[in-house]
Amino acid sequence: MMEQYLATPIKKTMAQAKKNQVPIHRKGFMVVLSSPSGAGKTTLSRMLLEQDKKLRMSISATTRAKRPGEKDAVDYYFVSKQKFAEMVTNGEFLECAEVFGNSYGTPEKPVFESLEKGTDVLFDIDWQGTQQLLARARLDVVTIFILPPTMQELERRLRGRAQDSEEVVKGRMAKASHEISHWYIYDYVIVNHDLDESLKHLLSIIDAERQKRDRQQGLAEFVGSLIG
Repeated sequence: MMEQYLATPIKKTMAQAKKNQVPIHRKGFMVVLSSPSGAGKTTLSRMLLEQDKKLRMSISATTRAKRPGEKDAVDYYFVSKQKFAEMVTNGEFLECAEVFGNSYGTPEKPVFESLEKGTDVLFDIDWQGTQQLLARARLDVVTIFILPPTMQELERRLRGRAQDSEEVVKGRMAKASHEISHWYIYDYVIVNHDLDESLKHLLSIIDAERQKRDRQQGLAEFVGSLIG
């Protein structure tokens, strides 16, 4: 009888606390992965997306023609050159570049909409695109550079893919040193000795970034409710 008497006010107190609890909403952020070709960036991006359902891949707009099997607003936003130029003029891109005669850019609106919903957005871009992102939204960007263990291993991986000609491999290797030289602009650097181990590091970085005080919207109000 006494136990029932004591339990009643405790239950009421817990219910009242739950009712008055201030919600905390986490704002999303942009995760940038960069690396020289062959260092494992694309594979790690795929593995990340499979492991982390709170992460989505950014979708770029492009002026190149749609390839068989590609879907608009899924693989890319396919736009005309005139439309792309208008978007550049209107400042609608977080980053953009020209590659082999075609223009590519990341529209700002869908990315920021995802961030407000607490969804993090993954970017597979080079150091130049990273600099553009940092200039536009530094506080919402986490940058990670993937290094190969050695240049010899990088070349071995490129040749092991059996996708490129000898000329292309040499071109990629020549470009790799220039790309690696910009490692210092990144927040985190991972030497990719092993894909599974590198994935663990990436997941740890993302988890830690999600706990940052500045990403917890409503945290100050929640703490205030705790201490009265």
